[in-house]
Amino acid sequence: MTSTLPNPWPAPRTRGPVDLEVSLPGSKSLANRALVLAALADGPSVVRRALRSRDTLLMAAALTALGSEVDTSGDDWTVTPGALTADALIDCGLAGTVMRFVPPAAGLSQGRVAFDGDPHMRSRPIGPVLDALRGLGVEIDDHGTGFLPFTVRGSGSVRGGAVTLDASESSQFISALMLAGARYEQGVDIRHVGPPVPSLPHIEMTVAALRRHGVEVDASEPDRWRVAPGPIVAVDEVIEPDLSNAAPFLALAAVSGGSVLVRDWPQATTQPGDELRRILALMGCAVDLGPAGLRVTGGPSIRGVDLDLHDVGELTPAIAALCALADSPSELSGVAHIRGHETDRLAALARELGALGADVTERPDGLSIRPAPLRGGTFHTYADHRMAHAGVIIGAAVDGVLVEDIATTSKTFPDFADFWAGLWRE
Repeated sequence: MTSTLPNPWPAPRTRGPVDLEVSLPGSKSLANRALVLAALADGPSVVRRALRSRDTLLMAAALTALGSEVDTSGDDWTVTPGALTADALIDCGLAGTVMRFVPPAAGLSQGRVAFDGDPHMRSRPIGPVLDALRGLGVEIDDHGTGFLPFTVRGSGSVRGGAVTLDASESSQFISALMLAGARYEQGVDIRHVGPPVPSLPHIEMTVAALRRHGVEVDASEPDRWRVAPGPIVAVDEVIEPDLSNAAPFLALAAVSGGSVLVRDWPQATTQPGDELRRILALMGCAVDLGPAGLRVTGGPSIRGVDLDLHDVGELTPAIAALCALADSPSELSGVAHIRGHETDRLAALARELGALGADVTERPDGLSIRPAPLRGGTFHTYADHRMAHAGVIIGAAVDGVLVEDIATTSKTFPDFADFWAGLWRE
């Protein structure tokens, strides 16, 4: 079902090769991990170049509600841990990281912590995390649903220990338990049993963040992560640019045959968005990572690709949009798990790209996309920022594309619409 909001946004159309340089806001994934660890650390710390978006502000508010002090007034956010003693109400909004990362921390509180969020969040999976927390000694009341709303009743400490769960729906299930695990009496020993865990780079991101904070983590065995009990050392963090948010900007190079430089692209990173370098090269772009950042230059056409995106599912909407503009067929697979993201992204992409003329077949775990002439129309976003990215990419190549609810991009990129439209005015 779709519902068009008033005044859908006219996506700007390129009229020739672009030549752009852009600086992107910080990574939401890195920022929210840094904020949780800072709130559980042994002293105050600073999260520098923090992304100011709905997801990160919801995280800051959640940690403040639990007893920490998070000063978000400047570009660098100061976090002062506090006693987790008060009852609290946590608004998860549409932030999976808040819904999943905060309950394990709330188990350390001495109060009643209630969680809820936007209506769509009540259908996003959280049950395996709640069951795992129960197994580790946390009291949880979810009325037997395994979804929002639910309540965590903290006792001031968590026993911890060994736990087994199926994290095939989201790597965040593993990261959630790891982030607070060092503060548990026995640490945490997590085993995954089930189909492969998606988005493994995000778990590697969590491991790296914990180690920066002095936490001992053993990730040497497949499908097992052990976090030793002990202090979480306060560390000032500098947040990298959000590489997944680079997707629509780099796509402009491919769409227009022009050149886009994303400044400050890290030489080494745990962010899944770094995979854009390989993917865009396969699609016919020239890709160069240098001291200034990542430069992508489009070729004479966009080539179709056959890709397993299991580990980088968040890139699927942008890549699917490029595939719809390619001159040869594409197969995108391995991403059944993105049906449980902000929306069922596979169904939404098939529906919206198809409505604009794309030849798309929805598969159980991906999409088949064949060349076809595209036309203008309204591209619905389903309150999903990545769907909005797909819409603006199509709009850059096709006249008359209207993106419904472009404001949903504020989840990870405040003022995206003005920033994007401003590229055409430079």
